[in-house]
Amino acid sequence: MTAALTGTRSQLPDQWPAALSPDCLEVIDMPTPYLVTDLDTVVRRLEAFTAALPGVLPFYAMKCNPAPEILATMRDHGAGFEIASLGELQMLQRQGVDPAGVLYSNPVKPPAHIAAAHAAGLWRFSFDSPNELRKLAEHAPGSAVYLRLRVDDSASSFPLSRKFGAEVHEARDLLVLARRLGLRPYGVTFHVGSQCGNAAAWREAIGAVGQIMADLLDEGIRLDLLDLGGGFPARYTEDVPTIGEIGEMVLPALDELLPYRPGLLVAEPGRHLVAEASVMAVSVIGREVRGTENWLFVDVGAYNGMMETIQLPTGWDFPMWTSVAGHGEIAELPFTITGPSCDSSDTMFYGALLPAGIDVGDIIYIGSTGAYTLSYASAFNGFPPPTPLFVGGPATLPRQTTGEPARAGIPGER
Repeated sequence: MTAALTGTRSQLPDQWPAALSPDCLEVIDMPTPYLVTDLDTVVRRLEAFTAALPGVLPFYAMKCNPAPEILATMRDHGAGFEIASLGELQMLQRQGVDPAGVLYSNPVKPPAHIAAAHAAGLWRFSFDSPNELRKLAEHAPGSAVYLRLRVDDSASSFPLSRKFGAEVHEARDLLVLARRLGLRPYGVTFHVGSQCGNAAAWREAIGAVGQIMADLLDEGIRLDLLDLGGGFPARYTEDVPTIGEIGEMVLPALDELLPYRPGLLVAEPGRHLVAEASVMAVSVIGREVRGTENWLFVDVGAYNGMMETIQLPTGWDFPMWTSVAGHGEIAELPFTITGPSCDSSDTMFYGALLPAGIDVGDIIYIGSTGAYTLSYASAFNGFPPPTPLFVGGPATLPRQTTGEPARAGIPGER
């Protein structure tokens, strides 16, 4: 061993669902890798969101996790949906969701997707440029359009403003152009960036929207929609604003910074609702020493389930636990954890403290893995993505996404 043993006592993070504790996961009798989602946690997160933002309707950003079980849970508990493509709309249609209730919030869309979505009954589309307005006027004539506004997203882990968003000073002319093209100027949306760490970012963005709404009144345009976008964070290993803290910023801003309240207030939470509801189980397939580093090779890497770990220059830490007896009470070592592929950039974690005796065959449980994991995953190098399993909701036994029961039990029923 090449690093000093630590005597630090670790514990399971507070956000880890009780139904997915390592003791519960131990009884799942199927090979790793797999991703287990507790649908009851999803429901609780959705309920907490609506309680913190009364009057703001959640439209689930399904890009982060479009599993049919997730979509059905959102549908059954009153959430709307936001899509980025025709393919996502078709997934919702298979769940019996009416396209007329869906928001198409991708600001730049393929013409064929616009036409097909419009033909299916979807009537609300975002845009951020004159070119997109002309596409919409041609392929979805008479539809309602809402402007994607560029706002400060510097407090987020994944800024989006370089790719999307009109400037505040462009907004009035764009919405007037929409009317001239036979479209309905319907609303404004913004995005403070994915995994936003500053609750005040929403207040600042709402203030910019208020200026636009006031300017549009001079044109005889009164907006029907304010979409607060996404960016609502989930807990990984560092503290983030709670949904209650965000609500305390947003609700007064709606009263203080807008000239009037649009008839429809919505938001597009994704990661916030589902990330903390899942745990990924991976097996150690190799342990080596490279130079001064202890390395663990596992059967999931960045390419087949953990892409976000390599998207930031600083890395992305996830909470972890293991099947090693006494974890939390025994000595630990820092490990570099890499995936199974032949690509060196498949490496996910550096300096991860895990039990010093961990070895081939042991399981690592990675928490907060319900968002942007399977939706990004490929079978690169022939290594398949994790098998999705679900607990909670209509049934209590873990079950695969096909609807067939998984080979599993629950504590006391081995």
